[in-house]
Amino acid sequence: MSRRRLLAGLGGLGVVGATPAAAALLPQPRPGPRADRILVLKRQRRLRLLAGDQVVEEFRIALGREPRGPKVQRGDFRTPEGLYAIEALNPSSYYYRAARLSYPSPEDRERAARLGVSPGGDIMIHGLDPAIEAKWRADHWMFNWTRGCIAVTNREMDVLWAHVQLGTPVEIRP
Repeated sequence: MSRRRLLAGLGGLGVVGATPAAAALLPQPRPGPRADRILVLKRQRRLRLLAGDQVVEEFRIALGREPRGPKVQRGDFRTPEGLYAIEALNPSSYYYRAARLSYPSPEDRERAARLGVSPGGDIMIHGLDPAIEAKWRADHWMFNWTRGCIAVTNREMDVLWAHVQLGTPVEIRP
C-alpha cells in the first residue's frame, strides 16, 4: 500500500497528514529554537525535544506496562527501541492528541518474522487517558500504563504538537 493511500485512509479515521487543515490545528511553538528531533530515554522516563544538541523541552513519560527491553510482538505491552519518525498526527485522539510513530521499522519486522510473531503497530506519543483521575494526572509518569506507547500530559502534548511535523525523527533508547 502506498504511503499516500495509507494517509488518505487514516484521514477518514481522524488522523491528520500534511494538509493545510492539519497545519492550522498545530499551535505555534514557543519563542526560541524549534525542535528538530525527539529523544526518548526509557530508563529515565524522559522525553526530550531537541534542536541540534540543545534541549528545548523535557517531559516525564509513562511507557508500556512492560517497559524493559524492546517491543518484540503485538500485545507484549513494551515500548519499542530504535529510530523512527512521526508519520501521522491525530488531533482528536481518545488520548487527547497523538503522534503516530513509524513502528515497526524494517528491523522490527525482520525480528518478528524470525520469531514467527506479529510485530504489532499503532505506537504513538500521546496525551492522557481520560479515565485517569484528576489527582493522578500530574504523576501519570510514575505508572507504566500504556500498551506500548509513550504518554505525556495533555499540556505537554500541546507543547510537543507545536514543535513536531510529519517526518520528525524519534530515537527511543533503553
